[in-house]
Amino acid sequence: MKNFINKLGIAVFLTLIMASCQEDDHEFGNLVAPTNLQISRTIVGSTAEDPLGDGSGIVNFIATANDAISYQYVIGASTINSPSGILQHRFNRNGTNTYLVTVVANGRGGVSTSTSFEITVRSDFSDPETTELLTGGNTKVWYWAASELGHLGVGPNNSDPLTNYYGNYYQATPFEKAGSPTSSCLYENILTFKLVGDEIRYTLDNGGQTFFNTSYESVVGGSAGTDTCYDYDVSGEKVVTLSPSESVLVTTNPTRTTGTAINISDNGFMGYYIGTSTYEVLSITENRMVVRAVMGNDPALAWYHTFSTSPPVQPGSGFTTLVFEDNFEVSGAPNPANWTFETGAGGWGNNELQHYRDGANNAIVENGVLKITAKKENFSGSAYTSARIKSENKFEFTYGKVEVRAKLPEGAGTWPAIWMLGANFPETGWPQSGEIDIMEHRGTTPGVIHSTLHLPGNSAGDGITGSTTISNVSSEFHVYSVEWTATTIRFFVDGTQFHSFANSASTPFNADFFLILNVAMGGTFGGAVDPGFVQSTMEIDYVKVYQ
Repeated sequence: MKNFINKLGIAVFLTLIMASCQEDDHEFGNLVAPTNLQISRTIVGSTAEDPLGDGSGIVNFIATANDAISYQYVIGASTINSPSGILQHRFNRNGTNTYLVTVVANGRGGVSTSTSFEITVRSDFSDPETTELLTGGNTKVWYWAASELGHLGVGPNNSDPLTNYYGNYYQATPFEKAGSPTSSCLYENILTFKLVGDEIRYTLDNGGQTFFNTSYESVVGGSAGTDTCYDYDVSGEKVVTLSPSESVLVTTNPTRTTGTAINISDNGFMGYYIGTSTYEVLSITENRMVVRAVMGNDPALAWYHTFSTSPPVQPGSGFTTLVFEDNFEVSGAPNPANWTFETGAGGWGNNELQHYRDGANNAIVENGVLKITAKKENFSGSAYTSARIKSENKFEFTYGKVEVRAKLPEGAGTWPAIWMLGANFPETGWPQSGEIDIMEHRGTTPGVIHSTLHLPGNSAGDGITGSTTISNVSSEFHVYSVEWTATTIRFFVDGTQFHSFANSASTPFNADFFLILNVAMGGTFGGAVDPGFVQSTMEIDYVKVYQ
């Protein structure tokens, strides 16, 4: 019993101590900044005769400090995390250069201590040819070479020269990622390399979404269990340095690589998120580049990316027979053989501010174009008037290519639309009928073109949407188009695809649809109207449908 009591007393005592410690941890306890921060730095190849190193530019750093739990190195524009304080860094600027290095020792609760110093290193590495081809000597834009087999691929990262230089495990087929909303964002990537002095800078425009390898979904809190597009901010200019490649190809397959690696600062990456910022250049010409990157969390895998200086434009779907055309060549009212007016107020559930009217006040053909004009004027209880015309019961079709050449209205609150609605709408209602929005434009964000699909489960604000930005939408005509098949629905502006959807037998997009042209004001999408708005017009040069 005595032993039991003693053990019980000790257990209670330890429990109290642990509770006290846990409470201190929750409160962060005494926040003490790390002290005695010391930095050891060794330039590789440094000797008494040549203290600047062997020309590799490699420096080994070791940081130590009392009460530190992690470290960071700030070198130029790059911040490099080093939990242990140990870092090997290659300085790539050609020649002898002096760099400012800041080391931060992080303590508990976010307190830190830092020190800065300069280090002078010699680097003999220089690749002016790759620099010129990558940047064009000024600025060059690269896109995924989506039309090529294997533009995205993965293979083994091993010493076998027969398999370690290409996507031996997997090669994407041409435009393979365009057919699914979970992967089509890949082809929206725009990679810009710019030469500023002797420094290469890089920006990635991902259209708002990044294609993530499933191993890195946790970065954005995803859980799809497959490679998926996620909203991800990649804004900001990165610094690029070129360095000698250190991949297995250098020794086992040297003819398959240029021997140069692209290093992107601040966790930058080349479109597909695989947890790395270093890409080996296998080949590069004026208009084509192939890079290889070792998977960040799986060094047994190497990914391959092929880029082109031409935007990815998917070949047509074989729709060459013109089945409907209105060039608006006869002045007056829209051709009644093709169009009827739809009248009323409120936008049928969209809280719009206009009253749709028929007649020349809001829709008229003049000088070879259809003009749909929204005006600030009171009519039947509405503060604005406009027009909406449709081809319902006049022309309806299943599958095809629609082209509309249009110039859009301007002004906050304007909401022009070129779209299609399922012809069974009167029987099934919406969204069961399906809706294909070829073009929508919000006057509050000029130049941003939206294309959206609405269907059960993805209606109203949850529509499956894509967007692109073009210039001069209200001062110049642009061609807005959709290619619609049983397997894919793809959206274009001026022939450049920016959004796609994988169609299937389970969607409403396998039956007749009709065309609608209108300009709304305000509402759930249009937003607040400029108080100074008087009137503005959408001009339609032509509408064509091919099958």
